[in-house]
Amino acid sequence: MLPHEAALKAYLRSHFPDLRDVDDVVQDSYMKLLEARRQHEIVSPRAYLFTTARNAALSILRRPRIFSDQPVTDLIDPGVIETSPDVTQILNQRQEIAMLMDAIDALPQRCREIFILRKLQGVPQKEIALRLDLSVMTVQVQVTRGAAKCAEYFRKRGVTRS
Repeated sequence: MLPHEAALKAYLRSHFPDLRDVDDVVQDSYMKLLEARRQHEIVSPRAYLFTTARNAALSILRRPRIFSDQPVTDLIDPGVIETSPDVTQILNQRQEIAMLMDAIDALPQRCREIFILRKLQGVPQKEIALRLDLSVMTVQVQVTRGAAKCAEYFRKRGVTRS
């Protein structure tokens, strides 16, 4: 078998240039030849070896490729990894939103209503004044008070300084 190895590799490389693992095909062919010799006499070991190698190569090339030849590190898009928020960031945002909602809930009813309309819903001060039958100055004062009370709420809980 060994005297035929160089010729077998050359045959496989010339007839199957897309075959990546010529050495594996040769080794598999040797194994099949040895197994066949245990069961019956092989008249032409060279022909048997070449035929077995050819069939193995065809089998490999016919198989659909499940895995890419490209290294895994080349498949990773660093932009996607870097731009997506991690679990910690998402959790922090949710906690901040929950705390803000608690701060807003702690505002007096009229102040809370005006603050929500202006800061969360983006309604203009003039429209709020018209809706609630208030002066624009009252709306402005209530929004300022609401923001100050929310800031105080955060300071008391150690979320912000000063």
